[in-house]
Amino acid sequence: MGRRSRGRTRTRAAPDRVDAAPAPSGPFRLGAIPGATPGTWIARWRERRPNPLELVPLTVAHQRDALVAGEVDAALVRLPIDRDGLHVIPLYDEVPVVVMPKDSPLTAADELEASDLSGEVVIVPGDDVLGMPLPDDALSPAFDPPETTGEAVATVAAGVGVVIVPMSLARLHHRRDLDHRPLRDGPTSSVALAWVAERTTPDVEAFVGIVRGRTPDSSR
Repeated sequence: MGRRSRGRTRTRAAPDRVDAAPAPSGPFRLGAIPGATPGTWIARWRERRPNPLELVPLTVAHQRDALVAGEVDAALVRLPIDRDGLHVIPLYDEVPVVVMPKDSPLTAADELEASDLSGEVVIVPGDDVLGMPLPDDALSPAFDPPETTGEAVATVAAGVGVVIVPMSLARLHHRRDLDHRPLRDGPTSSVALAWVAERTTPDVEAFVGIVRGRTPDSSR
């Protein structure tokens, strides 16, 4: 019989432990208000992240509710927004423009001022994001205001009045029979990235890094 070793037990070497972050379990849901153009950021996300990005259209009226309810992980929003419980990073400001028919005399100028709208019917849609008071000597329409900016632009295309919107919304609702000019003394509209502070996930941090221009090798 072979000898039995006494007081010795054989143990296997424990493998080196690797603490790897768990793979994301689902898509990153990014909300976006009308006029936001996150295409470049989405392309970078697809180059760097293993999970897909789902773009969720939002209205400005619903932007905060969508974040708080967890319908989206983060969102491109229009300011102002109630910041309670949110992280908000301002991104850029948009100049206001006056949308008008192409045959309007207003197109003769490269830029406009509020005083140039004297005598013009200025339509303010129900989803207006500028909150600009009606310019002095401008006229209110004789009909109920359209509910949406798209409907207001269609009304202008029919030859009735003008509408003042951020530049991106003028481009979003562009029509061949319309033109627009910057309104030099009008209010700007700010776009920001927002998310619920208590839900700052690795995906959110990754998207913030992309928006801020970090490379894959950049440290936070």
